Amino acid sequence: MSGPVDETGALDVPADGGASTVGREARLPSGPSPRGRRVVALVDTDSFAKWGAHLLAAAPAGWDLDLRTVATPRSASAKQLRSAFRGLDARLAHLRTAPPTPKDVDAVVEELRVDPPDAVLVSLIGPVAELVIDEVHRRIPDRPVLVSGLPGISFPAKWKGIFFRARADLFVLHSHREVRAYEEMAIEGGVEPHFALATLPFARSASASASTGATASASTGAPDAPVRDAVVFAAQPSVPLERVDRALVVEWLVATARQHPEWRVVIKTRAAAGEHQTHREEHPYPDLVPADAPANLVVESGPMAEHLDRAVALVTISSTAVLEAAARGVPALTLTDFGIGRHLINEVFVSSGLEGDSVDLVDGRFGTVRPSWMQDNYFHPASDDDWQRRLTELMVQRDAGTLVDREPARRSRGGVLRRAWERKNALGGADRSALGWLALVIGAPIRTTKRLARKARALVDPPEPVVVSAPTSQRAAGGARAAATGSAANSGSEGLGDRQQELVAGGDPG
Repeated sequence: MSGPVDETGALDVPADGGASTVGREARLPSGPSPRGRRVVALVDTDSFAKWGAHLLAAAPAGWDLDLRTVATPRSASAKQLRSAFRGLDARLAHLRTAPPTPKDVDAVVEELRVDPPDAVLVSLIGPVAELVIDEVHRRIPDRPVLVSGLPGISFPAKWKGIFFRARADLFVLHSHREVRAYEEMAIEGGVEPHFALATLPFARSASASASTGATASASTGAPDAPVRDAVVFAAQPSVPLERVDRALVVEWLVATARQHPEWRVVIKTRAAAGEHQTHREEHPYPDLVPADAPANLVVESGPMAEHLDRAVALVTISSTAVLEAAARGVPALTLTDFGIGRHLINEVFVSSGLEGDSVDLVDGRFGTVRPSWMQDNYFHPASDDDWQRRLTELMVQRDAGTLVDREPARRSRGGVLRRAWERKNALGGADRSALGWLALVIGAPIRTTKRLARKARALVDPPEPVVVSAPTSQRAAGGARAAATGSAANSGSEGLGDRQQELVAGGDPG
């Protein structure tokens, strides 16, 4: 793990211009302020665009910031980008009204080669991140510092996240727990740890009040506070994955809308029809809403922050939006009806105070985040963050010509044809090169053969079953929030418990 964080965020710059040594007090030399730095972010999908832009906006005030969109099969639409860029600081505020048009990888890397910034934030989906990092290493002699990371909740650690970004100089995560988990996995996989800590951008605005355990009432506030009348469900494209489970979620939301006609129950989607997301969505929630759904059940998109402005509560399976809600003091619920497991991305919420089930939802019973959970999970003090200090240190090393290239996790590069295959795999139709098509013709059958071989091995030596823990609830937690209307569970909600038991007995809900 990285060393202690210097609360000043400053850097000890030796007389020879080299980087500070570990353990020394981090101070800037006396005299004029250090020169401004120029940092460029590269983004593609909706979630990476939002994360990259907001992390970039947290950079020191004296830094010059720029953002560019890379053309990939899942690049965010202009509408998605405008939503993602809401609430940026003055240096990036123009992006919301004029989001950048996506450019192909070669054009973007060429711009970086002609006018290299001090650092590049590679906020791109895994295969594209690996491609861009490799291209920068190969094509830019005086390359910028490369920073990467993962948007939102990244626990448990994922090897692919490390694998694709092993050559980045710095890998940003958002909780002490995540840093520990990724360091352990990286070491096991033979990758030198390079992880830094940053407060999750979407939880930054209210983190100070959240750290004290204070929560705002869903029905009171300042006289000019917006009307709070919405229970917002943060949809995810692949959690849960199966259609039957996603349809069940819609049933619970319909039941909630009928039980609470005074609320707007909002299914908040991240993409309109035809728009892409970071993860593919095979069964969109809007398609599952029944024709006889009550009028107060609505489907809406737009910035999550605007929905939270009028939210009574936020409900999800495991969306990062629950952290944004907790930071604002909005009650929340992470539904555990499908169990608790890695594939549901909800293990991190155990003991958070936010776990619940569909009965809690229909009853209007929501949770508040526990102070005991915060320190290790996304709500650490801002003074713990070390990403700016470490990035500054790396830029000083670049200035001095001592920045060391990191080794890739991918050992079998395979030369020009292998790079063409990786490029085609990352960019799909956005790569129109003849070599890419040749690599596809040669590589696709090989990939198919490997997949069939893996399936055959799985029949002989089945993988360990997915571990799914039992659902939990606000009632079981003993700290349940009183229902806003004081209503009891209706007769229809009792049957939901049977479905919970079926899921637990069956293991993997898929």
